[in-house]
Amino acid sequence: MVSAVGLSAAACGNGDSGSEKVTLKLVAADYGDPSGNNGSQEYWDALARAFEKEHEGVTVDVSVYSWNDVDKKVAEMVKAGKAPDIAQIGAYADYAADGALYSAAEMLSIPVQADFIPVLAQAGELRRTQYGLPFVSSTRMLFYNKDLFTKAGLDPDKPPKSWAELKSAAEALKTAGVKIPYGLPLGPEEAPAETMMWMLSGGGSYTDNVGGYIIDSVENIKTFTWLRDDLVGAGLTGPSSPATTDRQTVFNAFSRGEVGMLNGHPTLMQQAGRQKINYATAPLPGRSGESGTTMGVADWILGFKQNGNREHIGKFLDFVFSVDQHYAFTDRYDLLPVTTSASDRMSSAKKHKALWPFLEQLQTAEFYPVGKISWAGTSQQIKKSIGKAVTQSGNPEAILGAIQRQADAEESAASGRL
Repeated sequence: MVSAVGLSAAACGNGDSGSEKVTLKLVAADYGDPSGNNGSQEYWDALARAFEKEHEGVTVDVSVYSWNDVDKKVAEMVKAGKAPDIAQIGAYADYAADGALYSAAEMLSIPVQADFIPVLAQAGELRRTQYGLPFVSSTRMLFYNKDLFTKAGLDPDKPPKSWAELKSAAEALKTAGVKIPYGLPLGPEEAPAETMMWMLSGGGSYTDNVGGYIIDSVENIKTFTWLRDDLVGAGLTGPSSPATTDRQTVFNAFSRGEVGMLNGHPTLMQQAGRQKINYATAPLPGRSGESGTTMGVADWILGFKQNGNREHIGKFLDFVFSVDQHYAFTDRYDLLPVTTSASDRMSSAKKHKALWPFLEQLQTAEFYPVGKISWAGTSQQIKKSIGKAVTQSGNPEAILGAIQRQADAEESAASGRL
């Protein structure tokens, strides 16, 4: 919701002059694939040059880092008192709680604010004020290799809808000699995502309806007990331990034709398509039928106050979220737009037909609790320990309980910063 105050703030500026020389420092994440193709530096450099042509005296200095490094890099810059003007990273709540960020209303024009998909704008709020601007988004679906299904005697047009059907299909794939019947990446790279997908499909989640952590709920314990006993314990997740298996490792194996099924996001379509994998997507299987919801993920772009370049930051971000520019980025990487205008364009583009099911899920998807300051520490704890819950000797109740206690402690500490 945009107030009249927001318009006034965005319009009056902070003393910036259109004639002065200003350099905006932008740090962004790389969405290019592991082969090194299609890196994001090229995109941002071209966008920066286009913006500079329209805004004399403004230079945009762009640094792009891998997702393994970008959040850490920005944190180091902020700690050293050298915050970038703009950061495109994975989280915002810590910086917002410290008062380091401009709000959306302080930076963006009203038309741009109003163009954000509401569920994504709300996910960027702390204390009912939006500080995190969604940059791109995605949802998750089941990917499966149709050729391997055929090899295993399974109908390639009938993906599993329930956990029982998923286990049965995985057993058939294993019998047919498939190396990894089901890919389960619970290693540190993206363990929180795989964890959340399984929690949702089992009727649980990270938080309840009022935002309290329910990590060790009965539903979540049952989910990880099933994974331990019926999937991992049955030898249906391949030769490597899920506890040490990263998402990209499984994506690479799927693109080599070694994985029967896995949960994936839209960028896997590009990677698998380049390797000519005959795959299809379907809703995530649930405990007794198709999962009632799926996980949504948004990456964020932030404006830091330190250098006082609010007006120029706002103009640049308005440019970033213009329909042509925003659509160009999501089109480049098969990601989902965060604005209504770009989403409408994607929904009408037949070349993106494969993305439409992901796009349709976005309005009802459930997101990480990124508006909680405690989430950053909780997410790190999940990365460190959740994989142990599905090992042969793992105790899901004990491990989820330990993560819950850590989350509660993080939440208690965070309350002192608000």
